[in-house]
Amino acid sequence: MDVPLWLALIVVGVLGYKLIRPPLWLVAVILLGGYLLANSSLAPLIDPLTK
Repeated sequence: MDVPLWLALIVVGVLGYKLIRPPLWLVAVILLGGYLLANSSLAPLIDPLTK
């Protein structure tokens, strides 16, 4: 069975949010920060650390 990556990430994210219940502002900060860092000049510096 082939599941698209985006669908798997959504399912894991929803389950994690329901089970752990972090504050909504923390989720928004992490998502926005990750999006902004991925499109910044710091992305090549962060990429080796995440692999």
